[in-house]
This record gives sequence, structure tokens and C-alpha cells, in this order.
Amino acid sequence: MKKFLLALTLAAMLASTAFAAPELTLIIASNATDLANPYSHGLDKFKEVAEQISGGKIAVTVHKGTLGENESELVEKLTMGAADIVVSSPGFMTAIGVPEIDIFSLEYLFNSFEHWEKCLDGEFGEAMRKIVLEKTYNQFRIMGYWSSSVRDVYAKRAVKSPADLKGLSIRTQSSKVQQDFFQACGAIPTTVAWGELYQALQQGVVDGAENDYTNITLKEHHKTPNGKYISETHHDFTTRLFMMNGDRYDALTDEQKAWINEAAKASTAEERKITYEMFKTSKEKAIKDGAVITEFADIDIAAFRALARPIQDKFAADNNMTEQLNMVRAAE
Repeated sequence: MKKFLLALTLAAMLASTAFAAPELTLIIASNATDLANPYSHGLDKFKEVAEQISGGKIAVTVHKGTLGENESELVEKLTMGAADIVVSSPGFMTAIGVPEIDIFSLEYLFNSFEHWEKCLDGEFGEAMRKIVLEKTYNQFRIMGYWSSSVRDVYAKRAVKSPADLKGLSIRTQSSKVQQDFFQACGAIPTTVAWGELYQALQQGVVDGAENDYTNITLKEHHKTPNGKYISETHHDFTTRLFMMNGDRYDALTDEQKAWINEAAKASTAEERKITYEMFKTSKEKAIKDGAVITEFADIDIAAFRALARPIQDKFAADNNMTEQLNMVRAAE
């Protein structure tokens, strides 16, 4: 009888341990609903590592587009405490008093994935973390720099030099420095909602757009008449921010911070790895589907960079960012 009672007691103890509530719960999110998207892999890796190294003391809930498909929704939820860590493009910060963040929007700021990583994982990346923390009063703490690959021009004709863009209406991002660049090339920057771009390319509302191979192929833009010609201009090695509220982070114990830091590091590495892999596979898919590719080596990159350089210099001078710009150029 005593042995039976002891066994019941041990079983109850084990059950209570197995189902004990974690000491910290985190909600992490991106706006990507596609499970193949690199963001999804990065979020899953964060959950895996955080829960494993904490021994279950951290529980992570992952949302892939289920908290909102617009980045603005995710940022709002982060500020309200309805999410703990989110992925977002940096541009929204220009509207909240951080014009310096638009340095990430400068075309031809980086010249390769290797250059991008060297800068973001070095003194430039650390300098930008500090600027964001200070200018947002600790509202946004950058936990990792994620990539959304490298963006190219795709249009109704091949683009080998700036002259080939003259007169073309190109759907661009809303950043002023990016629109200034395409205007300098002779193009007409045009605003079209991402969800409406396929139809706009199909019906000739715009002559082209710019994005990375993965997003182009996932949305099948390359199958439209005005998206068929993909030119590897490689004008934008993109940066996405894996962010946490600074006050929320500061309230954690040192042990919890260490767990989250390690998970953020692992998730950043995973997201980048998948991004680079998908660059290759997405390009192969585009070719298989009939897209016409103009390779990077066949494009007058020097001419494009010559137009981008003055825009970079002006941005840096206007926003007291010359030191940071020089960090990037020194790393080339």
C-alpha cells in the first residue's frame, strides 16, 4: 500500500512539473503567411532555441500573419504589448521621428550579401541599434538584423543601364531616397499596394516594379507581361528588423535576457540562411516559368552606382549620418 501511495505521489509530482506554467511567455510575429517564407523559419528557430535552452521556462507563441498581414499592425501591437517581438521593415520609423533609419533605404548602400553582413554585424549595426533605442526612447530594441534578400528591377523590357528605365512607370517603395534614385534613372516612381501589384503588372497599369526573386515568384509577378524581364540590378540588399520593446527587455532577469539573446542570434542566422537558399531556388523557378533574366554581370552597375552616390551623400549630410555612411563604405 505504501509503495502504491509513493508511486501516486511521484506521478503527481512529475505531472505537476511537466505542466507547470513557464515563468515567461512571449508572442512573436511576422506578417508573412507563407510557411516557406524565411521569416517563418526564423520565428520557428527562435521558439525552438528559447524553449530548449531555458528548459521550458520560456514559452513562445508564433504568429505567421495571424496577428496582422500589414507590418503597421504588428508594430502597433508591439507598442501596445500585444506582441513581444516582431519583424518589420525599418521605414515606419521615419514617421515617428527617426529619419536616420532611412539609411537602410539607400540604393547601392551595400554591394553583396557578405558586405551587408559585415556591416550589420559590425560597428555600423551597433551604431544603428543605439540610434534607434535613443530616438524611440527605448520603444524599439533591435534584437537581430534579418534580410529580405536583394531587390532587382522587373519590367516589360530588360534593363541593362539607367537609360533603359527612362519613361517607365516603376512601382517602388514609399521611401523618398528610393524614389529619388529611380527618378534620377529617368523612371517614374509609382505607388501601388502590394496586393494589387499583380493585376497592375498584368493590365499595364505600371511598366514594372522592383523586388527580390522570392517575392516575385511567390506572387507570380514574373508571369505577367510587365514582369517577365528580370534584371539583376541588385540595387537594394534589404534589411528587416527583429525588434522587441526595450522596456519589456529591460524588465527581464539577466538569465532571461541571455536566453532571448541566444534565441535571437540563432533565429537571425536561420532566417538569413533560408533567404540565401531561396534566392537561388526562386531564381531557378523564375527561369523555369519563362522569365527572361539579365544577369548581374551584363548590367552597367557602375552607372547605377554613380547615380546613387550623390543621393547617399545628401542623405548623410541632411541627417548627420556621414559617420555611419563612412562605416559602410570602409567595409567594402
